[in-house]
Amino acid sequence: MTSPEPSAPIIAVLGGSGFIGQALCAHLAREAHGTARTLRVITRSREKAKALWSLPGVEILQANVQQEADLAEALHGVSAVVNLVGVLQSRSGRPWGPEFDESHVRLASRLARCMTRQGVRRLVHISALGASDQAPSMYLRSKAAGEAALRGTLNLDLTILRPSVVFGPGDQFLNFFAKMQAFLPVVPLASAHAKFQPIYVGDLVQIILRCLQASQTRGKVYECVGPEVLSLYEIVHWAGVYSGRPRLIFPLPDGLAWLQALIMEHLPGRPLLSRDNLASASIPNIGQGPMAPELGITNPVSLHAIAPAMLGGQTPRGRLIARRARAR
Repeated sequence: MTSPEPSAPIIAVLGGSGFIGQALCAHLAREAHGTARTLRVITRSREKAKALWSLPGVEILQANVQQEADLAEALHGVSAVVNLVGVLQSRSGRPWGPEFDESHVRLASRLARCMTRQGVRRLVHISALGASDQAPSMYLRSKAAGEAALRGTLNLDLTILRPSVVFGPGDQFLNFFAKMQAFLPVVPLASAHAKFQPIYVGDLVQIILRCLQASQTRGKVYECVGPEVLSLYEIVHWAGVYSGRPRLIFPLPDGLAWLQALIMEHLPGRPLLSRDNLASASIPNIGQGPMAPELGITNPVSLHAIAPAMLGGQTPRGRLIARRARAR
């Protein structure tokens, strides 16, 4: 790929290989096609960003973002940064676990210093709905600490976005619950009554783009939510219905849910559920009101508008449900 002209604006994305990052990069690549703008995805592993290799105008730059010198060099010539880096689980620790500390707190501080060093001011930072230094989970407290580290940097034009759970094609949320119902006759569900306000990934991408373009979003913190509040029980139910594999859902009492999470934490590989996840779900993951009008999302997409087509190809019954949904 040819190098951009020195004057060409470059948007750097950290966390571009993840679910939200891939959707954002694909949209930015389409929007930038035929223009001088370049999208630079900064990643610790070029192989993990393989899905982005074929996108036009996308530069994949491998750099160790845990090393300040590497990160600063990767930001050379950049005009704006989008930080999508985040993890859902970590080992235990005080005030939070080491993985949360590195991904949410230390990286945020390091990024602020490197942007200052390179003279880059504009940053759109993706945090989490419910982030607070008084939150019940390490995840949410570490997200709040990362926000504080960025807000304490005076020379940043910072916008913080706090989305609820994000759904869309390729997600690890609706697809996970649909796959679970493909092989389990009964779904034992922890935190069944937890409340969420899921936001469609396409809407979140549009919000990020709007923030990059609209000067009035600088210095603001925004909640990003969908049009409906759903319990986790309802979300799992609809994932089963729309995939054509509805199963009986058994809400677990708190004690059994805690034990289930403890066991899963000690299984090999990345845990599907942790006690810290339960702590996060103990508070409603819902917005305080409709999204701010300057974000440009006047009609947020409902889960019910996307899930039938997204999940419906998995079984004949699911495909029938998807066809009926499209016909409506």
